[in-house]
Amino acid sequence: MPSHPLDNSIHSALSGPHAHFAQRRGNALRYPVDMSPFTALPDRPDEADWTDLAALTGPGARVVLSGPAVQPPDGWEVRALVPLLQFVDDGIAAAPDEEAVRLRRTDVPEMLALARRTEPGPFLPRTIEMGTYLGIRHGGRLVAMAGERLHVPGWTEISGVCTDAEWRGRGLGTRLLLAVGAGIRERGETPFLHVLSSNENAVRLYESLGFRLRLRTANLVLTSPASPEPSEVGDEP
Repeated sequence: MPSHPLDNSIHSALSGPHAHFAQRRGNALRYPVDMSPFTALPDRPDEADWTDLAALTGPGARVVLSGPAVQPPDGWEVRALVPLLQFVDDGIAAAPDEEAVRLRRTDVPEMLALARRTEPGPFLPRTIEMGTYLGIRHGGRLVAMAGERLHVPGWTEISGVCTDAEWRGRGLGTRLLLAVGAGIRERGETPFLHVLSSNENAVRLYESLGFRLRLRTANLVLTSPASPEPSEVGDEP
C-alpha cells in the first residue's frame, strides 16, 4: 500500500513543495545546512540510497532522518533515537491574532536569540524561509513566536512555538499557534505538528486545542561513515 505523505514528511516536503530547497544526490535529499538539519531517504532505502546520502552529507557528518523506521548499514553510527508524536488538526479553533506581526529577515537575529533561550527545536539563520513566522512584541522586544516548517502536499507543519520565560503562562504561544494554523487553513491546507513524546505538558495542550494523535515516529540521529583509508580505495601509500 502507498504510504501517507505524512508518514515520511521530510521526504514528502523535499520532493514536493520544498523541492526548490532540496540538495539532492540520487534519492537522498536534504535541506541546506543553514536552514534545517533534516535529511530524507525513500520509505525503503536500499544500499545505493545510503551511499548517496553519505556522499551528499560528507564524511563524519551529523545526519537527522525522520519518518519510517530504517536500519542504517555498517559504517553509520547511531547517536540517538528521539521518539516523537505527530498530531494533526482535528478541529482546532484557528484564528488570526491582532497582536501577531509577520516576522521578516531583519528579525532573524532576535528570532535566533529567542530560540537559543527557549529551545523550541532546530532554528537556524534560514529557517524563516521555510514558511510564515509570526511573533508578538512587548516594548519592542520579541517575546514569542511560531511559524511554518515542513510543507507537504495538502499539509503544513507548525513549528518553532516558543515564549520567553518571563512571558509564559499568558497564552502567547497558543495564540500564535492558532494564528499560524489559521493562515494554513486559508490556503486550503491542514496544520500538523510534531512534539517530543516525553513532553507531556505539550501533549496535553495540543490535545486540548483540538489536535489528534496520528503517528508515533522518531528522529534518528546518525554520524555518516568516515572517509575510507587510502588502502581501502587502492591508493598507493
